[in-house]
Amino acid sequence: MTPFVRHSGRVAPLDKADVDTDQIIPKQFLKRIERTGFGEFLFFDWRKDPNFVLNRPEYEGASILVTGPNFGCGSSREHAPWALQDYGFRAVIAPSFSDIFQANCLKIGLLPVQLPEATVRELMGAGDVTVDLDRQVVSADGVDHRFEIDEFSRINIMEGLDEIGLTVRQESAIAAFEEKRPDWMPALG
Repeated sequence: MTPFVRHSGRVAPLDKADVDTDQIIPKQFLKRIERTGFGEFLFFDWRKDPNFVLNRPEYEGASILVTGPNFGCGSSREHAPWALQDYGFRAVIAPSFSDIFQANCLKIGLLPVQLPEATVRELMGAGDVTVDLDRQVVSADGVDHRFEIDEFSRINIMEGLDEIGLTVRQESAIAAFEEKRPDWMPALG
């Protein structure tokens, strides 16, 4: 997982509420098991509209999605955060997220930032935004907006640790435990 401490990038404003995971990445693209290759299918049906935000040249290369409330609702597919990240987004800012979507984002280092709706509305008009996970602020036009995140997720994202990375950190303790296991117990590997 790529560490995320501070990121500055262009905002893509998606002024929609209740964007569900099937809109983020439609079901016909869920056949692969790896986390890559989904970005090209992000918002597939909406991308057919030439005026859709991600089709507009002024939002090319945007890495921060700012959107409406209840983002990521619907089914619990982890492919939705994968598609957003694979497309190039590092953070999603919204007034609220589906709990499962938010958890799936945190597991892969795609930062979900929850801010009041009025603040999100302001950020939709910002060109560039800085998200500082260390300070827990989103900065735009010289104004800082504080956000909350649980400390465990914050540290893991800042250090680039997913569940496998956390396990690897315990490699010496696991090896020491395995050394002390009785021979009659099943062996790993």
